[in-house]
Amino acid sequence: MSQKKPPQKPLFQSYFVSKNKKAASYFKWKKVDALIKGQDGHVYYENKNIKAPVSWSSNAIDIAASKYFRKTVRAENSIESLIERIGKGFASAAKVSGLFKSTSEIAAFVEELKFIMYSQKAAFNSPVWFNLGLHEAYGVSSNSEHYAYNFKTKKIETLRDAYLRPQISACFIQSIDDSIEGIFDLVKNEAKLFKYGSGTGTNFSNLRSKYEHLSTGGTSSGLISFLEVLDRSAGAIKSGGTTRRAAKMVCLDLDHPEIEDFISWKMKEEKKAQALIAAGYSSDLDGEAFKTVAGQNANNSVRVTDGFMKALAAGGSWSLRKKDGKVFKKLDAKKLWDQLAEAAWTCADPGVQFDDAINQMHTCAKTDKINASNPCSEYMFLDNSACNLASLNLAQFLDAENNFNVAEFIHTARTLFIAQECLVGFASYPTAAIAQNSIDYRPLGLGFANLGSMLMRMGLGYDSDEGRAWAGFITSLMTGVAYRTSAEMAWALGAFNGFKKNKTTMLSVMKKHQGANKNIQWSLLPKAFSKIVNGVWSEVIGSGSKYGFRNAQATVIAPTGTIGIVMDCDTTGIEPDFSLIKYKKLSGGGNLKIINQSLQRGLKSLGYSNVDVENIKEYLIQNETLKGSLVKPEHLSVFSCATGDYYLSPQAHIKMMAAVQPFISGAISKTVNLPNSATVADVESVYREAWQLKLKSVAIYRDGSKFVQPLSGSKDAHDKTKNEFTYPKCSECGSETILESGCYRCLNCGTTTACAS
Repeated sequence: MSQKKPPQKPLFQSYFVSKNKKAASYFKWKKVDALIKGQDGHVYYENKNIKAPVSWSSNAIDIAASKYFRKTVRAENSIESLIERIGKGFASAAKVSGLFKSTSEIAAFVEELKFIMYSQKAAFNSPVWFNLGLHEAYGVSSNSEHYAYNFKTKKIETLRDAYLRPQISACFIQSIDDSIEGIFDLVKNEAKLFKYGSGTGTNFSNLRSKYEHLSTGGTSSGLISFLEVLDRSAGAIKSGGTTRRAAKMVCLDLDHPEIEDFISWKMKEEKKAQALIAAGYSSDLDGEAFKTVAGQNANNSVRVTDGFMKALAAGGSWSLRKKDGKVFKKLDAKKLWDQLAEAAWTCADPGVQFDDAINQMHTCAKTDKINASNPCSEYMFLDNSACNLASLNLAQFLDAENNFNVAEFIHTARTLFIAQECLVGFASYPTAAIAQNSIDYRPLGLGFANLGSMLMRMGLGYDSDEGRAWAGFITSLMTGVAYRTSAEMAWALGAFNGFKKNKTTMLSVMKKHQGANKNIQWSLLPKAFSKIVNGVWSEVIGSGSKYGFRNAQATVIAPTGTIGIVMDCDTTGIEPDFSLIKYKKLSGGGNLKIINQSLQRGLKSLGYSNVDVENIKEYLIQNETLKGSLVKPEHLSVFSCATGDYYLSPQAHIKMMAAVQPFISGAISKTVNLPNSATVADVESVYREAWQLKLKSVAIYRDGSKFVQPLSGSKDAHDKTKNEFTYPKCSECGSETILESGCYRCLNCGTTTACAS
């Protein structure tokens, strides 16, 4: 006799928006002009009388308008019209999801989502802002072949309209066949992804090397030659039809016969570019020098195994293998490791992905192993799969006294996750295989932004036991809520199709997440937090064991570049603050030097008076340092940033990642900043420590190693506390950029310019 299911409580309940109320009615509105000028005075974007919530900064409005407003066919001219359009798309997705019982439930759910976006508590990935709701709001169509799930036939079918069922996932992983047809199919599919604002990654180890024979009797052109073809294709396409550059990841196993060439590829190409620059060609990323050389349109990563790390520790050799598994060549493991570190030291590529750590936390190991990641290394799952991202703005969950509102956080995380699940079946995909895997496994990527800012506002150092305890608690709670919600959706609609085959491995991973809670220093947190988190995870294991899960993966920590600006975040993803000094754009052009908004709240949390806070702010404006100010020596570490005085050590970055990684389904997009004076041995140390701490991936950036020029008149050429170099100019408006989560982000127009890792 089958066990009868207990009554299910309503999947969704409103929290922010009262019944029959509209989300927009909760906000005060203003009319502002958006203007983005380059340093030469050229106007790159201008829009008059934009309606926006009063709480939104001019920078958030400028970026939302310039990047996400629909500019043809009923052009958008307000933040309200943008979010209302997205809401209409979500209504369509919710209607076909099967999760809601009535149109009134759907309407309430959509108003709640709109409130969350208006209030900047969270944001979905860029393809949602680009594409969702264009058909419903404006009747937009585009003749492009995509694939989507037919809810009536329950099969994947071809669509000829890209906006009827839009592409709304940011992250893709694709396989490649070892054939000319397979290689150029990937070129086509990558182009389709870039066109609609998404990024993609592939492990190219399946391609035979230039040392191996073809079935026709000749030899292969080799890995690098085909990577150059794909690189040129990516360089020709603007992501989402905007100024965002195409994003892609190239992964290669460490035992591929061309691994040495791959490791040194970018380093050698950039040396060519430097020679061209010395000859007088432009040094801009989109200038003649860098456009002439190869490999500039992708992040590169090598897949490192525990077997290699053990061979390295033992002073042993490492075998490179052909496609048939036969040993092609043996290398000294230490020599290969040194080559890897030297290349990363020189040009920030390649990063490393630790194959065993990744696959030990793989929920669907019975289906296949994880071979690759998306461009920023946060999404790691099966080949030919896609992931929709959404990020919570952590600073928005602090009240006026900087207390963290756990109830609001849980509700918002749950609501976002339900919305992401609605998008899985509603979306279209570039290939039938990706569409099928998306339906069969339904991976999602809930994450957060503004961690660094939240900690500073609370008066906690990024590099502190308290800071890491808070990060671990928040991440565990977020992932637990996501999987608990996933189990409830499985109760209503059934587990994902691949769950039965992978039930044992998935529940094993859930128990590993649950077990990692014992490593959080609960004594540094409010007493109730441990009980809340452990209660959530007990429900995850209990409900998941009974009903399964609707989603094979739940969480990632993404870079949150553009959406972070739209949410008015001081810090992106898991990153610390870049600098205490910010620059506010003036409507007439130029910039005004201002203080990071987290500094004032952090000082008040530490007990400084209003008078002292104002004196400290004035001192910082005048001197660009807190040295010699009224800030007590024991508090200076609270205001440590990625650059400048009291800069954070590489170990601070690694330790924060290690505090968060045990609770993340995927991985963490993160760049470990190193000073210009760092050595190759320092790079090796970071990579080794990342492996020891069970991180899934890591990338480094040594200050001044890529696309930069020394500042003229720098007196402290090797002072580790100084940021002695300028980053590349924005490819769109020519303004200054900063490095965040592996990408250079323009402070002026928000364009992502190149990737450092």
